[in-house]
Amino acid sequence: MPSIRIYEPALCCNTGVCGPELDQELVTFTADVNALQQQGIDVQRTNLAGDPAAFAAEPAVVAFLQAAGSEGLPLTLVDGATVLTGRHPSRQEMLRYAGLAPTDDHAELPLAGGCCSDEQDSGCCGGQSSTSGCC
Repeated sequence: MPSIRIYEPALCCNTGVCGPELDQELVTFTADVNALQQQGIDVQRTNLAGDPAAFAAEPAVVAFLQAAGSEGLPLTLVDGATVLTGRHPSRQEMLRYAGLAPTDDHAELPLAGGCCSDEQDSGCCGGQSSTSGCC
């Protein structure tokens, strides 16, 4: 299965889903990544503030940053090839990158545990539970 790597700009935490004002796009993206990982899809995200060495270790990322700067992030690579820049991929796009046809069966994968779940102790939602599954 292809490896999907998303290189993100500096975020306040691993997911960017923290603090008093949540970015709904990051909440959705975090839930999508968690759900796909639960399905066995090889998708990883790397935060510039949290792991700058990972950025330096990938030649395609170094070249991208030299040309576009961190303002061009996020950057999505599939098996080392650039497939998307400037925004996070959707769940359907990541399924396609993984070689799976986005279908209705995959469109609504369950939310995985962690930040966007109903677990009150997840830490990202300020200890609040949500009936929708996200903060």
